Amino acid sequence: QVQLVESGGGLVQPGGSLRLSCAASRIIFSISVMRWYRQAPGKERESVATISSGGSSNYANSVKGRFIISRDNAKNTVYLQMNSLKPEDTAVYYCNTIVSGINYWGQGTQVTVSS
Repeated sequence: QVQLVESGGGLVQPGGSLRLSCAASRIIFSISVMRWYRQAPGKERESVATISSGGSSNYANSVKGRFIISRDNAKNTVYLQMNSLKPEDTAVYYCNTIVSGINYWGQGTQVTVSS
């Protein structure tokens, strides 16, 4: 069973930064496409950032220029560096990957941006 464990969430003031981590196990991480999603209260889960096995990335328009997704294949870990955070970034952030057509999710980590 694939396991994804997120960490790094918390409370931060507007304009601040956080780095989320997602440790993966029981997958061939180096060839896996990894994604970050988020879900705000009362809203649908939305894609935030994706990184390919080769390191190519893409972002939702709402976070472009502020968030950076990266990966460390030696540690089986994907990161999301979040800068210039805004209150509208408040959400539960989830790590995701697809293996053999099955979506796997972490448990999520809460990010709250508030003064």
